[in-house]
Amino acid sequence: MKKTAVIIGLLVLVWACKKGEESLPELFTGFVKPSNFPEPVYNFARNTITKDGFELGKRLFFEPRLSRNNTIACGSCHIQSSAFTHHSHDVSHGIDDRLGIRNPMPIMNMAWQQEFFWDGGVFDLDLTAVNAITNPVEMDETVPNVLKKLRAHPDYPALFKKAFGTAEITDARFFKALSQYMLMAVSSNSKYDHVMRKEEGYSFTDQEQKGYLFFQKNCSSCHSEPLFTDRSYRNNGLSPNRAHDTGRDSVTLNAADRYKFKVPSLRNLSYTAPYMHDGRFLTLNRVVEHYRDGMVDSPTLDPIFRRADGSLGISMTDEEKNNLISFLKTLDDRDFVTNKLLAEPEIGSGFVMN
Repeated sequence: MKKTAVIIGLLVLVWACKKGEESLPELFTGFVKPSNFPEPVYNFARNTITKDGFELGKRLFFEPRLSRNNTIACGSCHIQSSAFTHHSHDVSHGIDDRLGIRNPMPIMNMAWQQEFFWDGGVFDLDLTAVNAITNPVEMDETVPNVLKKLRAHPDYPALFKKAFGTAEITDARFFKALSQYMLMAVSSNSKYDHVMRKEEGYSFTDQEQKGYLFFQKNCSSCHSEPLFTDRSYRNNGLSPNRAHDTGRDSVTLNAADRYKFKVPSLRNLSYTAPYMHDGRFLTLNRVVEHYRDGMVDSPTLDPIFRRADGSLGISMTDEEKNNLISFLKTLDDRDFVTNKLLAEPEIGSGFVMN
């Protein structure tokens, strides 16, 4: 009887493993546009998302060989539980624990973006990884060296063959695979989304509804629905930081862009602290207080923040502030930060010695 029980136990274990293996493909359904979202701007015709391409991109996203000493992956600074940004740090921590000057932007809803990073310095999603790989305080590596390491790896030639038809590992294929993974990082299942889609059982509370009306009147011109960004660059009254980061003008070389940064999405704010381009604010309450009465004037300050009486910011009572914060929390998407499809693949510790 004891021997029979062991055999049955082993059979159950094998069945469970196979069941798990069979269920994994079911998580991948391809890219689906949420019904309350506009049409994507990414050109899928040049990079069709496939299951094998996505799986390769996910493996590469969490691959530390992309860095000089094989310790830093994209997923090191873009953590799923934080909506793919860097939690507990005001700015990014890269190779050899070097510090950057900006807070990593979340990776979500990338198919609706045309320019990337706080200064918009990259205008093609397929090229965004170049910045991280070559940046001396992030990965401090070169693309040719990354490709060399991938070609020498026992797994990657076969993975590239599954994804692209041949085992050839090129920079174009490498970047397209990473894009396929990032494009699937769609956040569209917040309470706000359920309400907007008029799904049964979902409605705003009285406080959330009041906050939504305040938001529409005072915030939506920059944080337009449903992406909650108009994808523009604006000076929102922050004082210059110690790094004296001047933002958009470092790309355009136009003085009119000085201290302008990309308007970030307000989705998943409960997961993406700290806030602003340099992570200077630790709480959402502090962010709202900045817009209420904490702005610093400068020639490029967005005109929307200049009140009729000459003061700066957005006028709001304590009640209106609380209502607004209540509404902003309806933009949290728990499904997104726990989506198993996007989770780091279990292929070992991820640390590589050579």
